[in-house]
Amino acid sequence: MKKPYQIESQRAVQQLEAMAADGNPAVQMVLPLAELVGWLHKGVGELIRQAGLQLMDRVMQEEVRQLVGERSQRQPERTASRWGSELGYCVVMGQKVAIPRPRVRTTDDQEVRLGSYEMFHRGEPLTETVWAKLMLGLSTRKYGQAIREFTEAYGLEKSAVSEHFIEASRAKLQEMMERRLDKTRLCALLIDATPFAGQQIVAALGIHEDGRKTILGIRQGATENATVVGELLGDLANRGLDFTQPRLYVLDGGKALAVAVKKYAGESAAIQRCQVHKRRNVLDHLTDEYKAAVATKLNAAYALEDYAAAKQSLNALHRELMELNPSAARSLGEGLEETLTVHRLHLPMQLRKSLASTNVIESAFSIVEQVCKNVKRWHGGDQRERWVGSGLLVAEKRFRRVQGYKQIPALIKELEALTPSKPGVVKRRKAS
Repeated sequence: MKKPYQIESQRAVQQLEAMAADGNPAVQMVLPLAELVGWLHKGVGELIRQAGLQLMDRVMQEEVRQLVGERSQRQPERTASRWGSELGYCVVMGQKVAIPRPRVRTTDDQEVRLGSYEMFHRGEPLTETVWAKLMLGLSTRKYGQAIREFTEAYGLEKSAVSEHFIEASRAKLQEMMERRLDKTRLCALLIDATPFAGQQIVAALGIHEDGRKTILGIRQGATENATVVGELLGDLANRGLDFTQPRLYVLDGGKALAVAVKKYAGESAAIQRCQVHKRRNVLDHLTDEYKAAVATKLNAAYALEDYAAAKQSLNALHRELMELNPSAARSLGEGLEETLTVHRLHLPMQLRKSLASTNVIESAFSIVEQVCKNVKRWHGGDQRERWVGSGLLVAEKRFRRVQGYKQIPALIKELEALTPSKPGVVKRRKAS
């Protein structure tokens, strides 16, 4: 609901627009050549800036003339009069610039808002400009030095810039976390967790049926557990995501994610464990002497196109590891079948590479790290979520369609073949 001053501001702008459309008065500006040359000595930018400020003053004066009439002329039907001026500001190029604001009051002593000043005052969204500049790597401490275009500009101090960013990033995060998903058709949903500034951030990314990628939401927790992931999936369901729709769920190596997904999507949900995480977990148990050889065998097994051959190769590696390092063998055996879901679904090789891991999310988090490199101190509250959410939105703008997106119809066909038609009855793809 709009506040009274917002309603009055909008009404003043509408009146200005009606005045311009009705009489179309001309705004004339005369600038002495000597003054122009003086500005040009400082560059064309200075000329444009100073001429722009004078033009704004002329526009406001013309609106005042339309409201109260010419100066020093008797007007018996006058309903308002000039009332001096006061210092205001406009927002331009991400900074506040002081400008004189003429005042008008009615005969019954009511302030009259000027539509022109409201538009100048509103100007460019300052918080949006601050957010965009900080996302490009500009720090709050250096913001004023880098952005200042007017010597008289103010509001560029570190604390002021920080407040603007907090407001903008909080709005960005809220917008992302409240996106409606009722009409969203996803062929795959990727969920991954990453340590970030001492906390675990769980992110969900959706791949549309046309190959586009969208950040769906994030959750912050001390650890990666079923509760945190369950809250994230529950939020997606509340926002309209249909978990009965057949889709592939690509998860990192944690058990908690699989448990939470099956709670919402059912036990028959097609889950693909991230092969990159699995490889990493297995190698972490080995000494440097054996890591290269085992990594080569893992890569070769996952590169096989046939499901049975890939599983046979992984089982053989599992037996070898039992002799070499039982802990590594147990790590490989845990969820081994789910690392081969893309093989079992007979996905074409290009699409299989895209959906065999959560690399898409990890790539997005690499952009988050770049965005957050200027943050020197982390506090409580929503600071982590705001920065991570902002970084993920920057990454989202750079997203391209997933590699192999033209092969997505083959994925959908296979998923529909696995979807239960009746309770307890599951369609199975016939062995070829």
